[in-house]
Amino acid sequence: MLNPILIIIGLTVAISVYAWSKQELMDSWIMEPYRMARSGGQWYRLLTSGFLHADIAHLFFNMFAFYSFAPVVLGTLYDGYGELPGLGLFLLLYLGGIILSDLPTYFKHRDDRGYRSLGASGGVASVLFASIVLMPVSANGGGIIIFPIPFPIQPFLFGFLYLAYSYYMARRRADNVNHDAHFYGALYGVVLLLALLPAAGPAFMQQIGLFIQSKF
Repeated sequence: MLNPILIIIGLTVAISVYAWSKQELMDSWIMEPYRMARSGGQWYRLLTSGFLHADIAHLFFNMFAFYSFAPVVLGTLYDGYGELPGLGLFLLLYLGGIILSDLPTYFKHRDDRGYRSLGASGGVASVLFASIVLMPVSANGGGIIIFPIPFPIQPFLFGFLYLAYSYYMARRRADNVNHDAHFYGALYGVVLLLALLPAAGPAFMQQIGLFIQSKF
């Protein structure tokens, strides 16, 4: 069976690069709440915008994060549900994260004529936070490097900081980054993973408890 993670990355890279030279594709696929609210639909943009990126840096960081954290989630779903059902649930996690994380953005900006949004960040955040639930503490106990933090940090600590930062920046609206998608994508990933694998919740708390005990 072909690696679905690499297929998703390949499709996203190919579509993003193609759209950079085809403005009509960019215009028809990008998340544009104002146009969606007045067109009687175009809900497909909630998904298609997740296969578009602003530039090479935006594309690289999203796909690198996805490639780094997706295998543990996909492997766990395979183990728990079997290969084909596990793949379907993984796609529900990633693609559902893209769609559902954009819904708050749609309602917030549907009267904003100039607002547009693109990128896979909501789906990537869903996968990233599902992996944090599964592995809140690094295997070696010393933490891992997660961009943009330049020093090792435990995944669960990064998760808390990420949520707090995304929530704060979404309220400030101080830049052009869709922090709402990051925040709601992360929450969706946690909720769906716990719904699919309820035992992951107690295991998450146990791992954090053991880590804290080891430090004091």
